[in-house]
Amino acid sequence: MTANDIVQRGLYFEEFVTDARYLHRPGRTATEADNVLFTTLTMNTQALHLDAAFADAQRPFGERLINSMWTLSTMVGASVAQLTQGTLVAQLGFGEIGFPHPLFAGDTLYTESVIVEKRLSASRPGQGIVTIAHTGRNQDDAVVATATRTVLVHCLPEEGR
Repeated sequence: MTANDIVQRGLYFEEFVTDARYLHRPGRTATEADNVLFTTLTMNTQALHLDAAFADAQRPFGERLINSMWTLSTMVGASVAQLTQGTLVAQLGFGEIGFPHPLFAGDTLYTESVIVEKRLSASRPGQGIVTIAHTGRNQDDAVVATATRTVLVHCLPEEGR
């Protein structure tokens, strides 16, 4: 590497600003293949994701739903490059998760994240705990997913302070 190289990374603890909102772009259009692959890889046999005849004829949405765990995973994944790439120590957990509106094949998922709170770790010097509220919206701006995530991140290296 040279002095002019720029490496994409997430934020160090000190760089997170409470109440800051990050819009993660581009969005991600959900496909039929995404749904079937994710659903079968995770051994989820729910007919609402896999069986078109069942979902189309017998359920109120009239078509198969995108697996909500795909939606959650993709929403969190969309935030990584901007927030935690290379600065994450560990994912500590998820708080409230909700799916207020369905996502269908052909819909585009757009994600935004708000920094809810942060504090230095009491037990891990040089690291901090950050709580992030993620919101996923479709192309019509309907909220399709929400999740609160808590992460452990590195503090700025000594030379960056």
